[in-house]
Amino acid sequence: MWEGLRLQVLLLCLGAVLWSSAAVAGSRGPQDRGHRHHHPSVYRSRERRKEGQVLHRSKRGWVWNQFFVIEEYTGPDPVLVGRLHSDVDTGDGNIKYILSGEGAGTIFVIDDRTGNIHATKTLDREEQAEYTLTAQAVARDTNKPLEPPSEFIVKVQDINDNPPVFLHGPYYASVAEMSNVGTSVIQVTASDADDPTYGNSAKLVYSILQGQPYFSVEPHSGIIRTALPNMDREAKQEYDVVIQAKDMGGHMGGLSGTAQVKITLTDVNDNPPKFSQGVYAMSVSEDKVPGEEVGRLKAKDTDQGENGLVDYTVLEGDGMNYFEISKDSETQEAVIKLKKPVDFETKRSYTLKVEATNPYLDTRFISWGPYKDTTIVKISVEDADEPPSFMATSYTFEVEENAPGGTLVGRVHARDTDIANNPIRYLIPRYTDLEEFFTISPEDGTIKTTRSLDRETQAWHNISVSATEIDFLIFRFLCVRVNIKVKDVNDNAPEFATQEEVLMCENVTPGTIIKTVSAVDKDEMAHRQHFHFSLAPRVANNLNFSLKDNRDSTANVMVIRRGFSRMTQGVYELPIEINDNGVPPMSSTNTLMIRVCSCDSKGTILSCNVEPFVLPAGLSTGALIAILACIVILLAIVVLFVALRRQKKEPLIVLEEEDIRENIITYDDEGGGEEDTEAFDIATLQNPDGANGFLPRKDIKPELQYPLRPGLRPVANSVDVDDFIKTRISDADNDPTAPPYDSIQVYGYEGRGSIAGSLSSLESVTTDSDLDYDYLQSWGPRFKKLADLYGTKDSADDNS
Repeated sequence: MWEGLRLQVLLLCLGAVLWSSAAVAGSRGPQDRGHRHHHPSVYRSRERRKEGQVLHRSKRGWVWNQFFVIEEYTGPDPVLVGRLHSDVDTGDGNIKYILSGEGAGTIFVIDDRTGNIHATKTLDREEQAEYTLTAQAVARDTNKPLEPPSEFIVKVQDINDNPPVFLHGPYYASVAEMSNVGTSVIQVTASDADDPTYGNSAKLVYSILQGQPYFSVEPHSGIIRTALPNMDREAKQEYDVVIQAKDMGGHMGGLSGTAQVKITLTDVNDNPPKFSQGVYAMSVSEDKVPGEEVGRLKAKDTDQGENGLVDYTVLEGDGMNYFEISKDSETQEAVIKLKKPVDFETKRSYTLKVEATNPYLDTRFISWGPYKDTTIVKISVEDADEPPSFMATSYTFEVEENAPGGTLVGRVHARDTDIANNPIRYLIPRYTDLEEFFTISPEDGTIKTTRSLDRETQAWHNISVSATEIDFLIFRFLCVRVNIKVKDVNDNAPEFATQEEVLMCENVTPGTIIKTVSAVDKDEMAHRQHFHFSLAPRVANNLNFSLKDNRDSTANVMVIRRGFSRMTQGVYELPIEINDNGVPPMSSTNTLMIRVCSCDSKGTILSCNVEPFVLPAGLSTGALIAILACIVILLAIVVLFVALRRQKKEPLIVLEEEDIRENIITYDDEGGGEEDTEAFDIATLQNPDGANGFLPRKDIKPELQYPLRPGLRPVANSVDVDDFIKTRISDADNDPTAPPYDSIQVYGYEGRGSIAGSLSSLESVTTDSDLDYDYLQSWGPRFKKLADLYGTKDSADDNS
C-alpha cells in the first residue's frame, strides 16, 4: 500500500514538472510549444545567408506540438494543459482565442485572452487516450478570424492504475503422472489495461504463489511446467495452483492479479495387478452341474480405465480339466465355474494356479518389473446325498412276440454312490407303461412281461425305471430309459397287395397276361424270404386261366382260351394260394375277381355290365323330376304374388297419414316485427269439412261448383295480407276441384310491425299512375339508370 502511495506522489511531482515546462514553453518564441506567427523579415534574413539565394517561404500561422495531461489527476486546481499564442497578438487584448472539438467547454477550457488551456475534469486514459481540439484566433470586436483554424491533440498520459486481470480463469489442466520435470501443463495469460508503450505499467511478470514444489511458471510467458519428477496419481491426483501476474515488471509498487489453476494427473499403467491373498480356498458340492459358479477372486490394480483392466488365466493344477475361469467385465473379478461334474467319493480336492495380467502395457515402465501376479486356488469337494446311479445311461432289451406272460425281459441295476450305501428300490412309473405290459422286481430290478405282446400292434415299448434310495429321511430317485423291442414271429399269412378287379375283353387272345399279382405280409421279411403263388387245388385244372410264379414275389395270370361272352358269364372268380416260406410257413388263399367286358377292335373297354335300358347322356330321371317340381313351385309363387297385388287397391280417401306437408315455406322474409315469424298450420289450408268427417274423393270430380263464401273475398287493392291469405284458404276449402294440398309462398313480406312497410306486390295499386319515383333522382349515380327509366315514363305521361 505504501509503495503505491509513494509511486503516486512521484507521478504527481513528475506531472508538476511537466506542467511547469509546458507553462514556460507557452511564453517562448516561435519554437515554443505554443503557436505564434513568424514575421516574414526574420525568414528572409535567414534565407539570404544561403549564398545570396532568395527563397520565398509562405507564412506559417500555427506550429503545433502535442499536449500532454496526466490521467487521474486529483489536485485542487484545474490542470494547465498548455498555452496558445498567435504572432498577431500584441497583448492589447484585441485577440480572442476560441477552442472547439472533443471535450471543448466541458473537459477543456481556454482563457480567451491569454490562450491558457486547462483540464477541468479527471481524465482516464483507459476510457479515452487522446482528444482532438481545434484552436482559432479571432478579433474580439468583430469575431473575424485572424488566423485559419488548426487542430492539435491532447494526449492523456498513462499512470499505473489498472491491475493485471486473468480473463479466462479459473483454469483446468491435466498432465500425465510420472511426467519428466519441465513438462508443459498449461499457459495462463493476464491482461493489463494500462498503456503498454509508456513505462512499465503494462509489463507483466508471472510467479507461482501456491503449488510448489510440484509446479513452476515461466515469468514472462505464463507457461506452467512440472517441477518434480515421478508425481504419482495414486498418491495424489489433483493440485490447486495459484499464479500471480504483477505489472511494473514485477518491481515494488506494481499492481497484481491472481488466477486459480486446477491440475489433474492422468493415469498411466505404472502399477501391476496384485492379489490380496497368496491362497484362496473354495468349495463345491458334488451335486453341482457343469456351468455353475464355484467362487470368485480379484487382483487389484490401482490404475484407471484400460490401464486397470486385468485378465485371468489358469496356468496349471490338477483341476484344469474340471474347472474353468472367466472374467466379469463389470467387477473385473475372476469367476471360477464347474467344467465337469466332480465326485466326492472319487476325489475330494483340486488345486489351480491362477495368473492375473494387464492386457495393455506401457513400454516406459516395463523395466520396473513384471505386470502380473499369481495365486493358488484350492477347491474342496463337498459330499452330497446323491440319488442312486444306474450302471448304464439307458437299457435296450428284446422279447419275442406271443411269448406268455411272465417272460423275462431283462434287468436294470443301480447303486448308491454315497458312503452310506442305502438300499435301492425299483419302480416302473405308470405314465410310461399305461397298459401295464411289464412289471419289475422292486429288490433286484428284474423286468418281466405281464401278457403276450404283438409286434404288429407295437414293435417297441419305451418305458422308464426309477431307482429310489430310502434313508428314512428323504426319498431320492433317478430314472433311466428302458427300450424293449418285440421280436417278430411269423404269425401272419400273406395276402394280395391290392384288392382290385381285373377287367378282361371278350375277344381276348389266349396267352395274354391279364394281371400281375403281388403280396404283402405284416410280419418282417427276412433277407431271403419271398412269396410263392399257385392256383388253389380246386381250380388247378380249369380251362380258362393259368398262373405263372415269377420267383420274385409276383405271379402272372394268363388267359388260355378265347370266346368269352359277358352275356353268358360276366364274372370269374380265381382262387390263388400264397405261401411265405417263413418259420413256421404261413399261407392263405385269396380270390381274384375277373370281369368280362365288351371292347372295340383296339381293345378299348366299352362296357362291363348287362344293362336292359340305357338313358341318354345327361341328368337322371329323379334329377329331372326335382327340377320340374322346383319350376312349378316358383310359378305358383309368382301367380300368387300377382293376384295379391291386384287385390290391393289404392285408398280412395285421403288419410291424414298421407299428408306429408307440415307448414308453409316463406322466402326472403325480411321481418319487421314479431309477426314475421308467424307460421301457418296446414290444417287451416285444408278442407274445413274434414273435421266433420267429410273428405273429398280424389278419383271423382264433382259436377257442381260450390259457391264461394260471401263476404270473405278481399278487395283487389287491400293491403291486409292476412285477410288476403284467409280468403284464398276459404276459397280453396270450398272448391272440391282444387288440390287437397295448398302451399302458399310469401315473398318479401315485411309484416305489419316493420317501419319500412311492405315491398310485396300484393299491396301494390292496380295502376302505375299513383306511383311517384322522383325520389330516385336523389339516390346517387348507382340508381341513375332506374331513375331515368321511371322518370322518363312519368314525364311522358305528364306530357300526354
